[in-house]
Amino acid sequence: MDMHNPAHPGEVLKEYLPENLSITDAASHLGVTRAALSRVLNSRAGISAEMDLRLSDALGTSPGFWARIQVQYDIWQAKQHHHTHIERFPQAA
Repeated sequence: MDMHNPAHPGEVLKEYLPENLSITDAASHLGVTRAALSRVLNSRAGISAEMDLRLSDALGTSPGFWARIQVQYDIWQAKQHHHTHIERFPQAA
């Protein structure tokens, strides 16, 4: 079943971070730059495998949780722009 317009993982991440935690402090805790975390939180960058593992450790989520949200978002976005029909490969004899 396809999801309808899934949230960018940065939007989801905003809900997981403690309300009183600054971006600077969160970035420092994660071992990333403030700019890198800000780009994710503002939907300008995706979640890398490394970021997924850092977030999983810091938030207690399972490894791959953030990456799966990213993949769902990326596929939905790609489907919105994919208009070329590609034929299936011919079956081998």
